[in-house]
Amino acid sequence: MNIKDPGFNYDENGQKYSSYRQTDLRIYNYIKEALGSSNTVLNVGAGSGSYEPADRYVIAVEPSFSMRLQRLQNNRNPAIIGSSDSLPFDNDSFDASMATLTVHHWTDLEKGIKELRRVTRNQIVIMTYDPDALDIFWNIHYFPEVVEVEKARYPKIKNITDILGGNSFIRKIPIPFNCQDGFQEAFYGRPEAFLKKEIRESQSAWGFISNEMEQILVKRLADDLHSGKWDEKFGYYRKMPFFHGALRLIISTKD
Repeated sequence: MNIKDPGFNYDENGQKYSSYRQTDLRIYNYIKEALGSSNTVLNVGAGSGSYEPADRYVIAVEPSFSMRLQRLQNNRNPAIIGSSDSLPFDNDSFDASMATLTVHHWTDLEKGIKELRRVTRNQIVIMTYDPDALDIFWNIHYFPEVVEVEKARYPKIKNITDILGGNSFIRKIPIPFNCQDGFQEAFYGRPEAFLKKEIRESQSAWGFISNEMEQILVKRLADDLHSGKWDEKFGYYRKMPFFHGALRLIISTKD
């Protein structure tokens, strides 16, 4: 699948994003640990402010008006209007930088990551998905078109680390059963969530398929949930306290 513009229009479709996409403290602890002893942190593609450390001086950059507004509604600090490929900061302005579940929206990945490197003295922390591991999740059996969208949008981990240069460590992030962040794998053991339109609207991949196709895919899952076929095939997911899927944390240092 070829997607010319991987970005999602949050101003048109993301007004309720922060109601369903919230910080999960267990995932947050991995990010906080990766940020180390940094005092100043840049958050690029900051969205509504999820996963920003409260004990650091954080500057957020966010292009979407809707996301910036939701930051204020959630008592987050205001964000600077800007994009990843042209950061309005001097070289080495921040101890660390972070980008959480955002690089798949960037129109120029290489330029954006090089900008992160330019303005960051020490570690860069990127939370993203490994497109080569997306088939692990059961949704490939129900929403293959959505998964193909995700595969086309998420950059390969090696592409990211090659651009970053220096040394990179990749950490697989376990997803808790009652994850507070409403990305797709967060509902690995709660499949009924996908039947709610507001949940799907908070997952940007659904915005790249037609309404007609969306209804076909949702009905496919709904029918199997109603008949019990989903539980026959995948019911064991309901008993898993954590799911090790495609969620990854990249921690990169200059040397």
